Amino acid sequence: MNFDFIKQKRILLVDDEQELLDMVVSILNEDGFQNIKTVKSVAEAIAISNTFQPELAILDVMLPDGNGFDLMVQLKSISDYPILFLTARGEDEDKFRGFGLGADDYVVKPFLPKELIFRVNAILRRSYKSENPLVKLSNSVIDFDRAEVIKNGEHIPLTAKEYNILSALYRNADRIVSIDALCEAAWGDNPFGYENSLMAHIRRVREKIEQNPSQPVSLITIKGLGYKLIVESK
Repeated sequence: MNFDFIKQKRILLVDDEQELLDMVVSILNEDGFQNIKTVKSVAEAIAISNTFQPELAILDVMLPDGNGFDLMVQLKSISDYPILFLTARGEDEDKFRGFGLGADDYVVKPFLPKELIFRVNAILRRSYKSENPLVKLSNSVIDFDRAEVIKNGEHIPLTAKEYNILSALYRNADRIVSIDALCEAAWGDNPFGYENSLMAHIRRVREKIEQNPSQPVSLITIKGLGYKLIVESK
């Protein structure tokens, strides 16, 4: 089973209309995107950006405490990831301003769901086209593009949750990732109560990446804190 790494990208959606937020989330979910956070203001977007670490932001221009153009500048100062404007402001002057600030695309409401999906996928593939890492561990290699582990010449497929857990660990390679963060990566916004399930998934991941799962050297338990992925190449 092959999971498209693009679908794992974290998307921040900023709009003050709940109906629009719900609709866009539904459209993205149907196309396979699950790592989505929604907020309704500039302040909320700034507050969540450091913890969520978006890889794409979809912004409205008109927001209750500011505008999407200024928000884009602030977000870009935190981390340089692609921005798509999704707004009712369709005047040429607004489009020119958005693109002039460095926006990757500009979609005017109302829009066709297929158009939005096409543009989101195009932006992500263009922005992250070189991100198909082969990650070398002590006794195996993780191929994130193909969602599989290569060990002793065998290609071992990863499940979706195993992929999400390893992705979160790889993003923080050689650093501790908390149990809560890994549960959120695997189960979404309501990760509480999944600690035992996480342990079971960690066990299965170790069976795939370790030579001896009972004595792991790549996926290490940090007692009381979480787990750490030790990589030989990034």
